[in-house]
Amino acid sequence: MTQTAPTSSSIQRVTVLGTGVLGAQIAFQTAYSGKQVTAYDISQDALTTARATFDGLAATYVKEVQGAADGKAQQTRDGLTLTADLAAAVAEADLVIEAIPEVLDLKRETFAKINDLAPASTIFATNSSTLLPSAISDATGREDRFLALHFANQIWRANTAEVMGTPKTDPAVFDRVVEFAREIGMVPIPIHKEKAGYVLNSLLVPLLGAALELAAGGYAEPKDVDNVWRIATGSPVGPFQLYDIIGLITPYNIMSHGDDDARKLGQWLKVNYIDKGKTGIAAGEGFYKY
Repeated sequence: MTQTAPTSSSIQRVTVLGTGVLGAQIAFQTAYSGKQVTAYDISQDALTTARATFDGLAATYVKEVQGAADGKAQQTRDGLTLTADLAAAVAEADLVIEAIPEVLDLKRETFAKINDLAPASTIFATNSSTLLPSAISDATGREDRFLALHFANQIWRANTAEVMGTPKTDPAVFDRVVEFAREIGMVPIPIHKEKAGYVLNSLLVPLLGAALELAAGGYAEPKDVDNVWRIATGSPVGPFQLYDIIGLITPYNIMSHGDDDARKLGQWLKVNYIDKGKTGIAAGEGFYKY
């Protein structure tokens, strides 16, 4: 899939579709790294929420990212372009990164729309964590210029970017996106053929599922599962701390579409935590209080 890496991606103007938890992080980190970024969402209400999210990210960068306290974080916040006009959002983009809900039909419809609006040279990428890019590719109208670019939550700290194309992705495009990921401070992880779960979730999902089975089955309390994982492996966080970082709703949605065992675990998670408003760090409580 890969060739000799280019010295520059030549990607400067980036549009991020969706300003949810990860979409906002992708937009902010990309702008923080010197790219011109437009963040798109479907309504002015969504953009109002996004502005508050970007304010929070600026404050987080000041606390956690070296060099951000000299005004760079606020300059990044001020330099972001926010819009609910899809045509304007993609009109001059070198790269469009889709970070909308994990609904296949919605993603396909969105890419079909922007194919008619974006320049022919624009590269399209999906940040999907569960869908293979080949499930979306034909809807984009530019299968040679489409791939997956998957980021992890808390992007400023967990700075990996998994790059996965389809058999129809142009290898030169693949390599440009790998280089782009490096330019925005990520560690690129090239994936040489399609794999559900990519690298991160192929490792993480079984761990989280096993942890939940221990708690839901009454074998051990979440805090004790986390303790044994941290002590025995040296990991800074345990699986239930990871649940809270990710947010419990996304794992629940994935489990709800799994096999019988997965759906049972998802139901336990819903009844005991989600229905009680305990959805993770953003809510102030999940498996732990914050």
